[in-house]
Amino acid sequence: MRTVRALVRHEVRMLGSLVLWVARRSHGTGGGRAFGYARGQGAMTFGLAFVCLVETLTMSVLLRDVPVAHGIVLFLDVYTMVFVVALHAAHVVRPHVLEPGALRIRRAVHVDLRIPLERIASVRRESRTVHERAEGELDVAVGAQTSLLLELTEPVDHLTFLGRRREVRLVRFHADDADAVVRAVTRARSARSPLPGQPA
Repeated sequence: MRTVRALVRHEVRMLGSLVLWVARRSHGTGGGRAFGYARGQGAMTFGLAFVCLVETLTMSVLLRDVPVAHGIVLFLDVYTMVFVVALHAAHVVRPHVLEPGALRIRRAVHVDLRIPLERIASVRRESRTVHERAEGELDVAVGAQTSLLLELTEPVDHLTFLGRRREVRLVRFHADDADAVVRAVTRARSARSPLPGQPA
């Protein structure tokens, strides 16, 4: 039952992201600085949507004499096209956000991890295209790529897609402008840390 609820919630959020994208609005960025991670994916996404469109037209011709099958396949094909575009929309309207006191790392509607700034030990650029699953590590890859490495002073809880909790101490993620993320997070951490000899 929990899996069904997770899937329904996922679909609702995806379609909601599509609405936000059409309205040129973003999700959860109020009061913070947003960092995108979907640059370069648009062409591939719409290329895939075009392939789905061609398949839809082809199947419509092939199944024109079988109304029931035609209706079912048409529905599935149209929904697939909507899903593909909604996935791209979710990446665009749900960027990473540097909030007052926390860094929020996201990937579409699948990952939303808020990390308090005081738990960030270091942040640096690190480009990777191969990620092996390891205990205590979270890879938030986009197009199989990560460009930033975040090390934590203590674990934070990550809630998986199906609602399972994992403790993570190291997070790899991607941003279009990785250097800007490093600078912004470093400045935000410095602003929260008192100078030696000054009261906290």
